[in-house]
Amino acid sequence: MASTNTLIKNLLNVKNTVVESAKNYTDGRGVKHLRVKARPDKKHQYRCPFCGKKCPKDGRSSKDVRVWRGLDFGSVLVEIESETQRIKCPKHGSIVADVPWAYPGSHFTKDFDLTVGWLAVYLPRNAVAEYMRIDWKTVGRCISRTLNEIEPERAVRLNNLVYIGIDETSYKKGHKYITVIVNHETNTVVWAAEGHGKSVLEKFYRSLTKEQLESIKVVTGDGAKWITECVNEFTPGCERCIDPFHVVEWAMDALDEVRRGVWRDAYKKAQELKNSTPKRHGRPKADDLQAQAAKEARNKADQLKKSVYALGKAPEHLTENQQLRLEMIQTESPLLYRAYCIKERLRLILKMASVEEADAELKRWFWWASHSRIPVMQELGSKVKRHKDHILKTIQLGLSNARIEATNNKIKLIIRKAYGFRNIQNMLDMVYLVCSNLPISLPGRYPKPLSPCGCKA
Repeated sequence: MASTNTLIKNLLNVKNTVVESAKNYTDGRGVKHLRVKARPDKKHQYRCPFCGKKCPKDGRSSKDVRVWRGLDFGSVLVEIESETQRIKCPKHGSIVADVPWAYPGSHFTKDFDLTVGWLAVYLPRNAVAEYMRIDWKTVGRCISRTLNEIEPERAVRLNNLVYIGIDETSYKKGHKYITVIVNHETNTVVWAAEGHGKSVLEKFYRSLTKEQLESIKVVTGDGAKWITECVNEFTPGCERCIDPFHVVEWAMDALDEVRRGVWRDAYKKAQELKNSTPKRHGRPKADDLQAQAAKEARNKADQLKKSVYALGKAPEHLTENQQLRLEMIQTESPLLYRAYCIKERLRLILKMASVEEADAELKRWFWWASHSRIPVMQELGSKVKRHKDHILKTIQLGLSNARIEATNNKIKLIIRKAYGFRNIQNMLDMVYLVCSNLPISLPGRYPKPLSPCGCKA
C-alpha cells in the first residue's frame, strides 16, 4: 500500500519533490483547502530555472516562503507551500532557485498552467477564469507559459519558408492592427506583431538569416506598396503575387460606389416626383399617373438599395429574386449594369489557367474600363494595370491568400471569445497557440496525433 506522501506526489503529478506534510483547512469564505508542504529533493536543489545548472547560494538574501496553486482535488483547492532560496547563476545573475513543480516566475503548478492553456483554446476566457478560480488577466499569463513550454524556440517556424502570405487584421477599434505572416505549405502562423506597415514588416525580414531569406520564393498579399518594397529590398529574387480576393474586392468597392451614386440619383428623382404630386384626401385614384410614377420611382430606388448581394454574387449563385433584381438593373440602369459587367469580366479573368490568355484578356479589359465613361471604373482599371505583372504571376502559380483570410477569421474569433485583450503579447501568444499545429494536451494524457493535413485527428 502506498504511503501518504507517495499518494500526494502522484496526485500532484510532481517529480524530484519531497512532501514533508499536508493539512486541511477552511478559509473565511467556506472554501476547503489542502496545503501541501514540500521541497525539491537534493538532486534538484539550487538549480537555475533557465539553464538548469547547479549554482551557489546568494548569501545576501534569506529564504522566503511561497505558495503555488495546483489543480483542484474535486472541490478542494490545492496549494503547495515551500521555502525558496536565491542563487547566483554565472549567466543569469541573482535569481530564485527552480522548483520542479512550477515554471519560472509562475505562482501555479505546471499542470495548472497547461490545463488553463488547453481550456483557453476551446472556451471563452471569462469561463476559464471562473472554472479555474483565477483572475481574468491570469489566464493570459498561463497561456504564455503554456506556449513557452510547448514551443520554447519560436524561431524554428521561420526555417524552410518557401511560400508565405502577408496580411494585416484589426484587433481593436481605433485602427489597431496586427501583421500576420502565414506559411502556405503548413497553413500556420509563423510570425505576428503589433502594427502594420513597412516598419513592422521590416522587423520580420531582419529577424531572418541569410539562408532563411534565400529559401523564400513566393510572397502573396494585397496591393500594399510597403509589401512590394520590402520584398524587393530583402528578397529581390522572390516572386510577388497579388491575391485575387483583394483584386475582386477592389472591383466590388468600385461597383458599390457606382451603385450608391445611382441609388442617390433614383432616390432624389423619387422625392422630386413625390413633392410635385398634389396631395389628396383619402386613397389616390387609380388614374393618377403622377402619383403612380412617384411610387414606381421609389420602388426602383429601393430595389437599387437592396441590390448589394445580387451585384456581388457570381451569376451561377444568384437566387431567383436576385436574378430578377439584376434583370431590373439591366433594364432600368444601364450605367450600373455596365459597371457590373466590368467587375464580372475581371473576376472571370482571374480564374483563367493560361497566363497568355489572361494577359490578352486583361489588355481588352483595360481598354473597356478606361472607355466606360465611369470615373470609378477608370480608376479601377489604372489600379489593376499597375499591378498587372503581380496578378499574372498569381494566375501562373495558382496561389491566393484564402488561407491567411481564414486565419484572420480565427484571430477575430479568438478576440471575440476573450472579449478583447488588454495585453497585446497575451493575444499574440494565443494566436501562435491556436493558429498552428502545436499538440496541446491535458496533463496526464497523450497528445492527439496530427493527421497528414496538419489538423488534429
